[in-house]
Amino acid sequence: MATTQTFGGGVHPREIGNGKSATQSQQIVNVPAPARVTIAMVQHAGAPAVCCVKVGQTVNMGQVIGEAQGTISAPVHASVSGKVVALTTCTAPNGSTVPAVVIENDFEDRWDESVKPVANADSLTGPQIASIAASCGIVGLGGAAFPTAVKLNTSGADIKPDTLVINGSECEPYLTSDHRLMLEKAPAIVDGIVLAMKATGVSKALVGIEDNKQDAIEAMRQAAKDGIEIVPLPTRYPQGAEKMLIYALTGRSVPKGALPSAVQCVVLNVATCAALSAAVREGRPLIERVVTVAGRVAKPANYCVRIGTSLLDLVELSGGLADGVRKLVIGGPMMGNAASTLNLPITKNFGGFLALGEEAISAEESACIRCGRCARACPVNLGPAKIDSLVRKGSYDAAIAAGAVYCMECGSCSFVCPAKRELTQSVRMAKAIAKSKKS
Repeated sequence: MATTQTFGGGVHPREIGNGKSATQSQQIVNVPAPARVTIAMVQHAGAPAVCCVKVGQTVNMGQVIGEAQGTISAPVHASVSGKVVALTTCTAPNGSTVPAVVIENDFEDRWDESVKPVANADSLTGPQIASIAASCGIVGLGGAAFPTAVKLNTSGADIKPDTLVINGSECEPYLTSDHRLMLEKAPAIVDGIVLAMKATGVSKALVGIEDNKQDAIEAMRQAAKDGIEIVPLPTRYPQGAEKMLIYALTGRSVPKGALPSAVQCVVLNVATCAALSAAVREGRPLIERVVTVAGRVAKPANYCVRIGTSLLDLVELSGGLADGVRKLVIGGPMMGNAASTLNLPITKNFGGFLALGEEAISAEESACIRCGRCARACPVNLGPAKIDSLVRKGSYDAAIAAGAVYCMECGSCSFVCPAKRELTQSVRMAKAIAKSKKS
């Protein structure tokens, strides 16, 4: 059995208002496909997909409309059948403007001929499983959207993995989409884990689930198969970060700047595993995902929604915004991005939407009091106050040298700061400027 460890730093964010309780007991709602979808060509880590359809062209559901470019990339598929009516741009969850394809839905849900059940799926080799994940556009659904095929293809790795680490912790406040998936789709998740074990050549999988989800722990234990261990973890943020999760489950520390492969681990999210199962068993590309809509909306819920659906449609389905909304957030309250509009399409890395009120408005900053709370909360042992000071002085190179590049932007430092300093934002600025200098 796994012996759980306690990672350094981290916080336990207070659940503001009704938090997770608003949606964790509600079944996932399947949302009908909208009249139009706007599908971004950039919804994964790595190189953007390149559009391969034209205006006026009829497309089928599951058809490739954006071709992957290079090793770290992923194809993009039509989430409805219908006609391409525009090649345009849209706003991504991180606020950037990216190319997009607009499809007018014919409501026939006509699958492309390439989408069909995989024959003899249980006899597939590891490379074949990875190849299916690549062609079906499977990416990490925990937020990073890293192409799953790259993780599964370990044939040429210098260090062979021995452990598959599965993230079911869902440590951000409010978000419950993974929780509901574990309750409603545990067999599919486990099947995806089994396939990922075969692809990576490991014999052991550890599924970390925080102990505030006892029903999910029990559901996953009932579905688990040989070699898969369900491990309850203390509720602590950012438990779901891959380095923290690896340490919590295995006791192995991933060196700064290194990947999980350095300690013989491969990390996948539970939703990614369910998508992998559908891809391998049914040939289904990733054209839908579960999104939590919570906070100050009339009816918080988890929705299974087609990629390209407008966020505005989901908010209207939830009864609209309630009074007192002061901030819109894509993702969770700790690591999410502020949004200025509801006119955003759902993408593969769109895990949640929050409408927040006064609780989201930061108090006025004051001078750093050198209390050290930010350093104690930092899960990667940085000095956030020092980095913040350097950034405010314009010493960006010095901030990078002080470790800003290793920050995972979890927000723990800003959360505990009694002076309400925007510590995480300073790190983001240092990273952005360093990146612009390289380009």
